[in-house]
Amino acid sequence: MKEFDAEFDFNYEISQTADFIRSRNYSRVALQFPDHLIKDSIRVVSSLNDRLQDTDTRLYVMADTTFGSCCVDEVGAAHANADCVIHYGHTCLSKTSTLPAFFVFGKAKINVTRCVEKLSNHALTTSKPILVLFGLEYAHAIQDIRKALTDVASRLHDSESRSVFYYADVVSTIIEPSNTTSNGKLERVVCSTDTGDAKEAVTSKYSIGGLTWSLPKELKIEDCFLYWIGADNSSFSNAVLTFNECEIIRYDAVEDFCVSDVSQLKRILKRRYYLVEKAKDANIVGILVGTLGVAGYLHMINQMKELISAAGKKVYTLAMGRPNPAKLANFPECDVFVYVSCAQTALLDSKEFLAPVITPFEAMIAFNRGKQWTGAYMMEFQNLITSCPVEVQEDQIEEARFSFLQGGYVEDVDLQQADVTKENEGGPLSLVKASENALQVRDKDSRSTIVKSGAEFLAGRSYQGLDYRKSSLPPQPLLVGRSGKASGYKNENIN
Repeated sequence: MKEFDAEFDFNYEISQTADFIRSRNYSRVALQFPDHLIKDSIRVVSSLNDRLQDTDTRLYVMADTTFGSCCVDEVGAAHANADCVIHYGHTCLSKTSTLPAFFVFGKAKINVTRCVEKLSNHALTTSKPILVLFGLEYAHAIQDIRKALTDVASRLHDSESRSVFYYADVVSTIIEPSNTTSNGKLERVVCSTDTGDAKEAVTSKYSIGGLTWSLPKELKIEDCFLYWIGADNSSFSNAVLTFNECEIIRYDAVEDFCVSDVSQLKRILKRRYYLVEKAKDANIVGILVGTLGVAGYLHMINQMKELISAAGKKVYTLAMGRPNPAKLANFPECDVFVYVSCAQTALLDSKEFLAPVITPFEAMIAFNRGKQWTGAYMMEFQNLITSCPVEVQEDQIEEARFSFLQGGYVEDVDLQQADVTKENEGGPLSLVKASENALQVRDKDSRSTIVKSGAEFLAGRSYQGLDYRKSSLPPQPLLVGRSGKASGYKNENIN
């Protein structure tokens, strides 16, 4: 039993967590568990309380997060007025906005010998530099793997193979709230390639999903062979899509085999490109709030509003927790949705949705006239945050492209270039009021397009909700169901 307790404490890092809480004198601490770890929450709280007996620290367990469980639930922690959050299980390690966080990744079992053996076999078949990436649940074993591979690399160096190994490290297990500038805007933190001053930099720094590594300045990431240790989850998908030009292989530590075919994940890029083209036809765009804790989400939402408005489209911001087809079906007026969330929950399979759901990166391509997709893909919206307003260049006003809705090549019309005061002066565009809640855009060839609004869709619905304003009487309270406390309702006889 003592051995089991020791393994439990080791896996949940009870001692390290207690030291973190005590060193910072936190009095109210929120413990965030994903659904599959809730069963262990009572033992974790009990173990922590034993080590914090000499303090007045109070622990609060959080579950059923509003958004993805990989992000720190700062809203739930605020309900308990917590000083910090201890996050357990799989995480995206996104920067927090207001609260510090301590992450306990867990320690998944792995056979280091078998892992190194599999990697060695693949190293013999390639001359490319090998970059070792991993799921955070295997971070505890990376030092052992690295040590074992050092011996293997020395043997490979004497053979025909000239492979060089590079290793990723965890950014940090403690995240502090992001700093803000004097005007309240988030300071941009570059998480992609950052070579710094060309005269001084000798390496290029990369970061993705809580991992960071450096490569020689002359070596490009697409020239590397990626070796991923971990499960086929959102972290791995993020790496495959971001570094889609790299050859990659995944080692499954549970089943002890390697998977080299990731073509299914790379095919996702084709569908994402289709959604980008389809989004260009949208008249009304809904911005879905997919996080309330990732640093910079408010700035990203405002930036998306500027971008969409500059493209001459209507925009609405929607906060509804985790989106699903039933929720989004309540907004049939939206032709496309932009999902602002962390990198590992950003990709929604919208095949069952009435309208496509795209990421901020895809929105930047769809709503920026003349911008072409080079094949590069970016999941983290923090890399897209800019301090300058979105502008539309004059030479990008008209751009012929294929329209999925009209079935042919069309020329885009930008409402921002239309001048209402010049309607009768023969300007390039004129705005004509088509209805009470819609505008009709007319170009020089008298071609027009109706830009509808959410209010117009609401007016056309058969059911518009309860509206007491249509009645001369004040609204009356409506009681449905029972009243009173669950221990004894008013209509029950209590013995």
